[in-house]
Amino acid sequence: AVCSVGVGGTFQYGYNVSIINAPTQHIHKFLNETWASRYHVELNPNLLTFLWSVIASIFSLGGLCGALIGGSMAIQLGRKGALLMNNVLAILAAILMGISFPTGLFELLIVGRFLIGINSGVGLCVQPLYLGEVAPKHLRGGMAMGSSIFLTGGILTGQVVGLREILGAEAYWPLLLSSSCVPAFAQLLLLPWFPESPRYLLIDRGDELSCAKGNSVVLLSLHLQKVMMSTLGSRFHLSLYQHNIVTGPLIYFYAMYVFEQAGISAEKIPYVTLGTGACECLTALTCGLLIDRVGRRYLILGGYLLMTLWSIVLTFSLTYQDLYSWVPYVSMTSIFAFILSFGLGPGGITNTLTAEIFVQSSRPAACMIGGTVSWISFFTIGMLFPFIVKGLKQYCFVVFLLECSLVAAFIFLVIPETKNKSFLEIKKEFHRLNFGGKSREKETELNERSQLRDEYSSIVTAVTE
Repeated sequence: AVCSVGVGGTFQYGYNVSIINAPTQHIHKFLNETWASRYHVELNPNLLTFLWSVIASIFSLGGLCGALIGGSMAIQLGRKGALLMNNVLAILAAILMGISFPTGLFELLIVGRFLIGINSGVGLCVQPLYLGEVAPKHLRGGMAMGSSIFLTGGILTGQVVGLREILGAEAYWPLLLSSSCVPAFAQLLLLPWFPESPRYLLIDRGDELSCAKGNSVVLLSLHLQKVMMSTLGSRFHLSLYQHNIVTGPLIYFYAMYVFEQAGISAEKIPYVTLGTGACECLTALTCGLLIDRVGRRYLILGGYLLMTLWSIVLTFSLTYQDLYSWVPYVSMTSIFAFILSFGLGPGGITNTLTAEIFVQSSRPAACMIGGTVSWISFFTIGMLFPFIVKGLKQYCFVVFLLECSLVAAFIFLVIPETKNKSFLEIKKEFHRLNFGGKSREKETELNERSQLRDEYSSIVTAVTE
């Protein structure tokens, strides 16, 4: 299930984020030639920059639309059904991007990028729901980390395929963009063999027969949660930070900036960037092995603290890199260390926490809001950050420093540990940390639900024995 969902979800997102960087110059040439052939005049450089910005940024606007409809699709079609239907968009987008060059219609490239953005937005919204709900409690963290592993794997794969020796050459860039249909076909082949989320079937659909499949213990456990959530409604907390899809792509922008400042030639930067992708993929795998042992809270808190540290080091090394010949290598080392710290916690655990802190009725809405905030941030920062770099230069990492330190403080004060806890136990702990001293009535309500949980747990234990 992790393989199938990951290939068609976060792998698709990571792959599409990274492959658009390789054919930049080739697409510029295509736009110039198409405009000259169509209107018999040279394309204005400012208009060229605008068209390229539209092609690059329309992906994030599509992701925003996908996030807005992803929650509804997860409810109406089911988690599995939404993921399967989402592949139609990916295949259609790949066809449009692939035929844009032979038809001479750059508008198809824009539409294709928008559709693949919708596909990524839906996938990033629905995938954590599915993995979080089908996984047993003691394996939930490791399965949820499959999202991060496949995302970093998609980025790394896109970097490799985009090399000029493979599909990064001028003659192959339409094939490079249309290759985004491969993960979609893989999921269409694999996912039908896996079950729908049992939580969705029983709690949302009331389909006890399909949920049970002969497992009375699972059915009783879900019945417990259904009864306890009957009075919760569809409330959700807005205080949880959301999907961390912004930081990943921007890291590679920072990396290229630092590599240029360190004196690495433009021809060699794509190969050095492969090292950053490999580092992030390695740390995602490591985090997947540690998450159910160390816990979510310690990993993500430690990751943000380390990112704060490396932001400080980068700021100083970029400021004083002209004084000594070895200082640029400190900058490069810090970039790799920053990416390792990101992959060790924030890169993968953010999605896991978003799916775990909310109860069943609130989870689709929470993921929808999280995705919406993230895609808006992705679009806004993607447009503004080049100007931030131009204005602040080496001090641009102060932005990261402030963000990482504030999020670390937020996690320390607000977010509970979710390792080996049911969704209702997590909700109770969340209320204890944030609302424990404010509402005696809420405490009484939680105690009553805890007593009800214990009664049902005794039934489950008896059946097990």
